[in-house]
Amino acid sequence: MSANLDRAIEIVQRAIEDDQKQNYDAAYKQYQNALDYFMLALKYEKNEKSKLLIRSKVNEYLARAETLKDHLSQSQEKRARKALGANGMNGGAAGGGKKKDGDDDDVDPEVKKLRAGLAGAIISEKPNVKWDDVAGLEAAKESLKEAVILPIKFPHLFTGKRTPWRGILLYGPPGTGKSYLAKAVATEAKGTFFSVSSSDLVSKWQGDSERLVRQLFEMARENKPAIIFIDEVDSLAGSRNEQESEGSRRIKTEFLVQMNGVGHDDTGVLVLGATNIPWQLDNAIKRRFEKRIYIPLPGTEARRRMFQLHVGDTPCELTVKDYRLLAEKTEGYSGSDISVVVRDALMQPVRKVLSATHFKQMPSLSDPSVMMWTPCSPGDPEAVEKSWSEVESDDLLEPPLKLADFLKSLDSVRPTVTADDIKRHDQWTMESGNEGA
Repeated sequence: MSANLDRAIEIVQRAIEDDQKQNYDAAYKQYQNALDYFMLALKYEKNEKSKLLIRSKVNEYLARAETLKDHLSQSQEKRARKALGANGMNGGAAGGGKKKDGDDDDVDPEVKKLRAGLAGAIISEKPNVKWDDVAGLEAAKESLKEAVILPIKFPHLFTGKRTPWRGILLYGPPGTGKSYLAKAVATEAKGTFFSVSSSDLVSKWQGDSERLVRQLFEMARENKPAIIFIDEVDSLAGSRNEQESEGSRRIKTEFLVQMNGVGHDDTGVLVLGATNIPWQLDNAIKRRFEKRIYIPLPGTEARRRMFQLHVGDTPCELTVKDYRLLAEKTEGYSGSDISVVVRDALMQPVRKVLSATHFKQMPSLSDPSVMMWTPCSPGDPEAVEKSWSEVESDDLLEPPLKLADFLKSLDSVRPTVTADDIKRHDQWTMESGNEGA
């Protein structure tokens, strides 16, 4: 028997003793502590029969911990109502039902404080990123429509055994558009969208991190249909090890409890996670993400579309053939890399203005009767020697973007994703992934 399992059994026995003595607050804390050690024991256990036994005990103690948590919450609410009643105020309805955000009088001050900290995670204004703004990733977009949009739009389709996914993981090399896809989901979904990172859920005060995770899920359940998007979920739910802190283990345990939905109706709540390093996810957390969607580097057609989207309505002389050439030259570039290439290329006309020693007059694009100054080579027959400082701001004609500007930028902007990165993601996809994009 491992040291972790020994420790888990020792702590859970104390929890059961406190539970039997109706010392529920101490029992709840002991159960949580024991579950951390059970999960560590499960991670290092090799025997399948032992694993099954440990899992059954984990589920049993998780359920009991949740029951105690609900009981403690209800007791606290009743005490708060009683205190309010003693001050001549209405104590509200009896029972222990869910409280909406508007029921401020019945909400514990600590809960109010935690919820205020999470209020910024709710995206009230849509990011205005449409599906068409996401170049490529057609399979990923279809999977997200199936898993996220349809259950919200047509809930009657998902009844009986046909239930929507509760957890979806977007994984792939950095810069491939995982967070951008989440913005498209936030725009298209007709529900409440929570966008959080590990920094939103980690507190320096002991116990606050678990409470933040709990309140996040409570807020989502109160505002169904809801989507919780957790960027860089690996930093919140990485693999367990002997060196990690007690606080980190407790956050993972609470995250598992909430994703399990023990004692709660989680219909209409989806957890959408994103990570660049899926192999570092805790195995128990990974299983909660039932659907895993690989977001790979963009293909040739997707890269061509990205160049067009990023250039937008900037004056340019690029042809369809030029865009195709740029797409072919950027094999191995991520969407983020291409964005940097375009941003650098967009600065090339500005650099021409700064370095120009000669300008010539050209008609304005909006009004051909108005003449403006634009940079030119000293050998141009119409060249006039002057610097940019001598040109009035309203008289400068922006040099158009050319293919040469992009080729020059490509010489200085290299791809950030290595062949080893791709190989490792492909290997993880074969072992643990569900979907390609």
